[in-house]
Amino acid sequence: MEVEQTWTIWMLREGDDEGHGHCGQALLQIGINMMALPGGRHLDSIPLPGQRLHLMPADSVQRWMEDLKLMTECECMCVLQAKPISPEEDAQSDLILAGGPGPGDPLQLLLKRGWVISTELRRIAQKLAQDRWARVHSMSVRLTCHARSMVSEYSAISRSSSQEMGQIEKLLMEKCLELSAVTERCLQVENEHVLKSMKACVSETLSTLGQHFGQLLELALTREVQALVRKINASDNIYTMESTTGNLFSLTQEGAPLCRIIAKEGGVVALFKVCRQDSFRCLYPQALRTLASICCVEEGVHQLEKVDGVLCLADILTDDSHSEATRAEAAAVVAQVTSPHLPFTQHLGSFLESMEEIVTALVKLCQEASSGEVFLLASAALANITFFDTMACEMLLQLNAIRVLLEACSDKQRVDTPYTRDQIVTILANMSVLEQCASDIIQENGVQLIMGMLSEKPRSGTPAEVAACERVQQKAAVTLARLSRDPAVAREAVRLSCMSRLIELCRSPSERNSSDAVLVACLAALRRLAGVCPEGLLDSDFQQLVQPRLVDSFLLCSNMEESFV
Repeated sequence: MEVEQTWTIWMLREGDDEGHGHCGQALLQIGINMMALPGGRHLDSIPLPGQRLHLMPADSVQRWMEDLKLMTECECMCVLQAKPISPEEDAQSDLILAGGPGPGDPLQLLLKRGWVISTELRRIAQKLAQDRWARVHSMSVRLTCHARSMVSEYSAISRSSSQEMGQIEKLLMEKCLELSAVTERCLQVENEHVLKSMKACVSETLSTLGQHFGQLLELALTREVQALVRKINASDNIYTMESTTGNLFSLTQEGAPLCRIIAKEGGVVALFKVCRQDSFRCLYPQALRTLASICCVEEGVHQLEKVDGVLCLADILTDDSHSEATRAEAAAVVAQVTSPHLPFTQHLGSFLESMEEIVTALVKLCQEASSGEVFLLASAALANITFFDTMACEMLLQLNAIRVLLEACSDKQRVDTPYTRDQIVTILANMSVLEQCASDIIQENGVQLIMGMLSEKPRSGTPAEVAACERVQQKAAVTLARLSRDPAVAREAVRLSCMSRLIELCRSPSERNSSDAVLVACLAALRRLAGVCPEGLLDSDFQQLVQPRLVDSFLLCSNMEESFV
């Protein structure tokens, strides 16, 4: 049974599997997602991770003043065009809450204005699908205002523009005006057949407008990224470098499209240049954290390999003169570039050359970690490496990693969340394929700890934590099933009443959060233990959970009410 390791460094840091992409990803994908209506996909048929609204705590008057910078012109245009704001129930949702960009900050201007425009595009498509023409037209007018404001404000800040950007700006504004004009004509049409044909025209215009907007935004962001990278390469002032790398990190949090731009424009090369200069040692953690974010995309990993980034990471991890924070961030980059669910990381040939040094350093970091976050990052890197190459498990066995990991489980300062236990049990599950692993597990009282993981429960009840608990239960059952090939492990598991807990997980959906993956793993582990100690089962349990085919027992338990009868 293959164990899935689903964490990336984004999820590890936040403990949240929903919130990794921000508005930047939605902005650059808008041209792709803007499909023609009707007959094509709706704009919202492709999830845009950046559509969540983040409100910063601020003085209400100050907030209102900032919002006026974006909203006043649009509201005036609505009045001037004699298109009053609708009194419909969703009218208030038209007021887009976005603070005005800081003075002279082109990046914030692009991101905030871009978020507003992408949100308007998405909502226009929704209203168009509902044939709400009055709303479509008023929102089209507002969209034109926002687009004009973004173009003029960015031109004023940047003070220079390429010919290509000028052409796309012109095309964008032409399409905005065309959209406003055609939607206004639709208000005058009463014939349904004519309106249907005009709807297709509006859809096509909206789609083209979205593409032009995406192209313009990408060009402008690329230009700003180039400026940041040039500043990193040219500066030797530590304060300038700190500010610039901080800006670059902020951009990586806007989603994968921004990370691709940064990688293509030399961001990875520039950051590793920082990490190779002793004079910038205090900036290593920030630079490495930025690198971990960029390496969520294929372009970032390729650039890392081109500049011998793995060798640089190995040097940092094995150098005790570096701070724990620096080594933890290096571990975060390792965890990202070895993530098993990213297919492009599996071809990182240079990693194998330094794997032994990196694994040794990570085990030491786990052992000496002073906080839960440091242990989490180091153990996540180890967990991913066990998927990356089978030799890693043998290395971990020789380094007594089982003892280090199991001892950490009793230290609440290092292991205090299901996310961390997920990494530990992943390592144990992958190591359990080795025959020598069983004796080490018994020696370190590991069976009892695995038994405890079968009872993992979420504290907060958030979807992310519930999912983490499910993974812990599933992998604990898989580990138990694999280790029970050794009769000594199986007997110890039976002595600790593991069979009773496995039966409870199979029969009670609430105990496993109705997870099918946990159910299959528990059935497999129960059958393995029953082969060693069949007398530990009641006849009804044996007949329902062990004797039938696995698929039949699965169907029986997956449809079962919460009852042990």
